[in-house]
Amino acid sequence: MPFELIRNDIVKMQVDAVVNAANSALMAGGGVCGAIFSAAGYDEMEHACRSIGHCDVGSAVITPGFGLPARYVIHAVGPIWRGGGQNEAALLKSCYTSSLNLALEYGCQSIAFPLISSGIYGYPKEEAFRIAVTAIQEFLMDHEMQVYLIVFGRSSVALGEKLFARIRAYIDDHYVDAHPYDRRTATEFSVQRQQIREQETDYGQEQTAEAPDALPFAGSMPAALAKNAAPAPKATGKKRSLKDLLFHLDESFSRMLFRLIDEKGMTDTEVYKRANMDRRLFSKLRKESYNPSKQTAIALAIALRLNLDETKDLLGRAGYALSRSSKSDVIIEYFITEGNYNIFEINEALFAFDQKLLGA
Repeated sequence: MPFELIRNDIVKMQVDAVVNAANSALMAGGGVCGAIFSAAGYDEMEHACRSIGHCDVGSAVITPGFGLPARYVIHAVGPIWRGGGQNEAALLKSCYTSSLNLALEYGCQSIAFPLISSGIYGYPKEEAFRIAVTAIQEFLMDHEMQVYLIVFGRSSVALGEKLFARIRAYIDDHYVDAHPYDRRTATEFSVQRQQIREQETDYGQEQTAEAPDALPFAGSMPAALAKNAAPAPKATGKKRSLKDLLFHLDESFSRMLFRLIDEKGMTDTEVYKRANMDRRLFSKLRKESYNPSKQTAIALAIALRLNLDETKDLLGRAGYALSRSSKSDVIIEYFITEGNYNIFEINEALFAFDQKLLGA
């Protein structure tokens, strides 16, 4: 089952277990801890925690959820940030793995985490986020569970400043905003095109037999026009041959998907986990009549590590295309051209830019 980043109130999550950012004494505190005690029923939760008595840093214990929508509360004790030299990273990761294993032991199929230790315990949010994602990702490669990580804003997401800047620049260069037709703007473009042609004539440059409404190539545009022109997509990877395209001309999405899985020597389990996908959803893809959502189709292309040309071909089998007027699609294209097929990192970027996530 998939991993999803969401903005929500953890006490409202309808899951099998929610995780409380607890203290070693298992007493009611502030922040997430206080909210969980209050929503569950202070007296009941205090009595249950008092009967347990103590929990070591890096460990977790479980109680009923009482008044919460969740069946259980898993109390995980995160480390206090002391500069990074007191084994904080290992202890924080242990909070997540201990909680996940405890949820597995109690038959939970879904669990929601806060960003442990990132509040009054002072753990840097970006580092806390990265540790959380790593621990959850490793667990999900071997187990089936729906995992949610509750975050409250882009500042929590560990998308490095340099990567964020590169993605932002890529969006600025490739994203084509969908504006309604504007007669005045069209007239201005027409006047500017005529001015360009007159300037070329004055300098004795060779004229091209272009249609009246065609824009000249970007190199001839004024700066204002060239800035708004969408550059050609960057070529990436080996394109499919004409023979290959013709041979699989009538191939459905489902047939192409499972052929690619076989050709790449991957297993179904490996693919749906790398696609951040539920096993039950993946099983539906074997039906020729089933048409996946665009997000699912892209997630599968990422899992198969397809290049841009192959990705477009696979999407086309389901009736979709990557669009320069979609920020989400531009971000996907960026990661594919960079050869980065880690769906969790891609989802971090999509989340940071307020776009719909892949797979989940």
